[in-house]
Amino acid sequence: MTDPLARTVLLVDTERFSDRDDVQQAYLRRMLYGIVDRTLMAAGIDQTLRLRADRGDAIMELIDPSAPLTTLLRALLDEVPAELRSVNRLAASSAQIRLRVVLATAYVVIDEYHGWVGTELNHACRLLDGDVLRAALRERADDYALCVSESVYTGIVRHDHKGIPAERFTSITVVGKNGPLSAWLYGPAPSEPGSPKAAEPEPDPGLRSETTAPVPPVDPTSIRFRGVNNGVVAGGVHGNITIGGTLPRQSGEPK
Repeated sequence: MTDPLARTVLLVDTERFSDRDDVQQAYLRRMLYGIVDRTLMAAGIDQTLRLRADRGDAIMELIDPSAPLTTLLRALLDEVPAELRSVNRLAASSAQIRLRVVLATAYVVIDEYHGWVGTELNHACRLLDGDVLRAALRERADDYALCVSESVYTGIVRHDHKGIPAERFTSITVVGKNGPLSAWLYGPAPSEPGSPKAAEPEPDPGLRSETTAPVPPVDPTSIRFRGVNNGVVAGGVHGNITIGGTLPRQSGEPK
């Protein structure tokens, strides 16, 4: 195992990648690679300054610390949205690409299996997969949500460098496997982190309130279904059901 190396970590993930078919996924991967490569080149970061790991729907980049973090962050704020607009304006609705991005700093070990090991790298991955960043992207119209680690905010963002407006970043907390993680989201915090917007479910007909139409009386010789009765359709039963109550004893039947 090598000694830990200081690196800038860039993580980029594609929203709803697994919802697409194979042809669409192949297209999205080409778009993802193109957007990341052009953004890094705009920041002056060529292949000699970066190491990439492919994660299918995501890209992980370890970037040499000699590449200025301010220049990279400006490119993420300006180039990525411009690239997304350019790509998506010509793409079909089924091929629209939307991205979650995390920028962090970390000490990383590259082991003999070409794997990457580091606590701060793990934290960056938790930020990328966290509910807050996912919810922020769901609420954004510009197809893009960016989050920076606490170390990037402290070292770069809070100093309000040119092209990096500190007032546009919002403090967030992401629940990780090993406790809460502090980070900074570009733009406003989502209104409902962790709970995707969904239509209200239809009420169970058997659980109507007293203000609705009365439920017809139950035949005393029938089985009463209570609770969640999945798959009871058109007289047939599919899947698990919960049965409550008992059948009345018939004449002559033992107790």
